[in-house]
Amino acid sequence: MRKKGTKEIAVCEYCACYMYDEEYGGYVCDANMDEDDYSRLLTDSRHSCPYYRNGDEYRVVRRQGV
Repeated sequence: MRKKGTKEIAVCEYCACYMYDEEYGGYVCDANMDEDDYSRLLTDSRHSCPYYRNGDEYRVVRRQGV
């Protein structure tokens, strides 16, 4: 997540749900969301993704080293 002011914003590229789809030929969101959630994400700039999961596998390891 990156910070914008005091609010954190999820970045899709770092999300565990952001997967490469071979059939589509690109990256897509693999989260199971309904139409209402998707439209809310597209229209409301203040709404953060409720399905965001940090895909950084080394985050825990870095935290333990400190």
